[in-house]
Amino acid sequence: MSAFYLEQIRDEILVTGVDARKFLHSQLANDIASLAIGDSRYSLLLEPTGKITSLVRVRCIAEDNFVLDTESGLAEITSTRLRRFKIRIKCELETSSQNYFLFRNLVAEQHAELVTTHNAFKAWRGAKLEVDAVAFDPKQILDIRQGSISEYELARVLAAWPIMGVDMTVDSTPSETGLTDVAVSFTKGCYPGQELVERMDSRGTAAPRSLRLIRVVGGVRVGEPVVLNGQEIGTYTSVCQDFALALIKRSADSSSIQIG
Repeated sequence: MSAFYLEQIRDEILVTGVDARKFLHSQLANDIASLAIGDSRYSLLLEPTGKITSLVRVRCIAEDNFVLDTESGLAEITSTRLRRFKIRIKCELETSSQNYFLFRNLVAEQHAELVTTHNAFKAWRGAKLEVDAVAFDPKQILDIRQGSISEYELARVLAAWPIMGVDMTVDSTPSETGLTDVAVSFTKGCYPGQELVERMDSRGTAAPRSLRLIRVVGGVRVGEPVVLNGQEIGTYTSVCQDFALALIKRSADSSSIQIG
């Protein structure tokens, strides 16, 4: 499949002020203290119970200027949760929305041009050179076509990248999502929700169910049970062509249909 881009409106939370970095580091599950200017990093934002509020990508624009982007419709719940703990902190939060250009299936040369010339930043895990950009004119790169939502969804499923309200909800915990490798730090200091995350990690405890990429036989739908050898082992959360993301029970052996 050739390289393509998709336009998508995403919510943003602008965090500015002398305490912006310190505040975000104290609230987010990932390490923001070490985030370099010009870099980005994903993080889960948790409730004190350890349940997920949202998944954000944090971009450090300057030492006192950070942009958090998240799925459309999640700015309000994200900013409300952050403001709840903003006590005697010198920073301001402002919500907005922005048109993003999401580039997928790139080759190395296209990726390099987007990053160096157009200030694109890493998307998802970046394993397949996925990048996003804002304030971008796609006509500047003639060899990248506009793709479809179905193409983007296939890329997302194959990357095993969950989205809020679809593959994870406010009742989910980090260990269910498959995102702890890129959106949680196990070496940083305290933050709301850390107790549950650290307790499960230190005990080597797996979540009762976890998100996995699996192969499917046609005809299944989101919300239906995953059935293997006559047993219900989980629930489909995203389905695209012959692939799906599904929440699989801890006790189930899904190795025959699991990818990766």
